[in-house]
Amino acid sequence: MNRLLIIGPPGAGKGTQAVKIAEKLNIPAISTGDIFRKNIKEETELGKEAKGYIDEGNLVPDSVTNRMVRARLAEEDCTDGFLLDGYPRNVAQVSELDDILTDMGQEIGQVLLLVADNEELVQRLLGRAAEQGRSDDNEEVIRHRLKVYEEETAPLVAIYSERGLVTSIDGLGEIDEVTTRIMDALK
Repeated sequence: MNRLLIIGPPGAGKGTQAVKIAEKLNIPAISTGDIFRKNIKEETELGKEAKGYIDEGNLVPDSVTNRMVRARLAEEDCTDGFLLDGYPRNVAQVSELDDILTDMGQEIGQVLLLVADNEELVQRLLGRAAEQGRSDDNEEVIRHRLKVYEEETAPLVAIYSERGLVTSIDGLGEIDEVTTRIMDALK
């Protein structure tokens, strides 16, 4: 049952919650960003391939991302479960994740969907951008990211909802409040 996905819009706190939940469940929190950075740092074949795309300003193609995720989920610390953050991002990746888990004799137990009001998220992200001095994160860019998220993620949520795996959780509030909501939903 501890094979989880966490999905949510930019600014909903997925990364923060993934780490907290994974610690409480004693499973690894796995983000595609971390997988990319690790492979690039260790100069693995996949890392070199991904770096080539990134250096050119391109998205890493699904074929490379899928192989990295497959390799990561095969590592020993994933035997008792994992929490994936940032994967799958599209319908093709849902199918690939199904194949990876089938090959491993596993399946997703639950999909945690962090939900939050867009206006709250815009304000949260504008505040974060100001704190971190990220002038590229203006309101127009943030609203575009939220729109892209909705377009790309709606089909994933529909797929996992049809399977009865989605649990919606209010992602707004203090970090510990949201963590408590998630842990209650996992019981």
